[in-house]
Amino acid sequence: MRRLRFKKIDAFASQYSAGNPAAAVYLNSADDLSSAEMLQVAKELKGFVSEVGYVSPGTDTDYALRFFSSEREVAFCGHATIAILNDIVANSVAMQDKAILSIATNSDRLVVENRYKSEKCVYISAPPARFSAKKIGVTDIVTALDCHANDIDPVQPIEIVNGGLETLVVPMAGLESILSVAPDLRTLNEFCIQIGVDIIVLYSAESATQDSKYRTRVFAPTFGYLEDPATGSGNAAFGYYLLKHGKWDGEVMKIEQNSFRDFPNYVQLFSKGVNISNCQVWFGGGAILKVDGDYILR
Repeated sequence: MRRLRFKKIDAFASQYSAGNPAAAVYLNSADDLSSAEMLQVAKELKGFVSEVGYVSPGTDTDYALRFFSSEREVAFCGHATIAILNDIVANSVAMQDKAILSIATNSDRLVVENRYKSEKCVYISAPPARFSAKKIGVTDIVTALDCHANDIDPVQPIEIVNGGLETLVVPMAGLESILSVAPDLRTLNEFCIQIGVDIIVLYSAESATQDSKYRTRVFAPTFGYLEDPATGSGNAAFGYYLLKHGKWDGEVMKIEQNSFRDFPNYVQLFSKGVNISNCQVWFGGGAILKVDGDYILR
């Protein structure tokens, strides 16, 4: 029997929305749990949180993080990173006074901009963008999403972008179109595996709130669940997409996300630089602690 330091934290949550639940497991060392044990915990927490983030002291960074869904290890999980870093600075006076923190994932070394004292939030630098030349047909997307062809915006590009996860970005015709999508988990999972993506981001330039620039919805069937209600990595990939196509100046932008018209979650983006070859998108938000205790691993 193993006793693990455990918290459930809702990232991007506010007084109006529930955010996205993540589990944080605090380890003394990255070697405290095996990969199989990390996956076991994530499987046991399926339906309670979207992903589990494991955090330990870093070697050449402040912290090291790994992420698991109930199905597999996840290369990068933005909302779990937001949850964990908000929790760390909220409970450490020393970290609250540190403007910049560093974290390491399995694939990248990332920077955290600490705005907890002023805004009760942190911003995470997304991994550099990678764009795929692969073309995905509208007919295939319509079939996978179980929507109508006129729900897809015929003018804006469909593209695969990696901002931490391989992400298919799909433009929707409007708010009604994006809110009406209700795909089947198994069908969408097969589609994602076939085209080689981790998640799908749908976006609409029509939003429900005046101060939001876009509405997004994110589907993550390869991680064992259908929809992700508030996403760091997916919206970061979307930010890189907007920069590439000249649709964003890189200034702070609020994105509303989820399937509920009037109660969306909010993710903030900004970019350092607008030249797509050397810019970096940052995503940010707050988090609310829901459960604080121990996890018993048998």
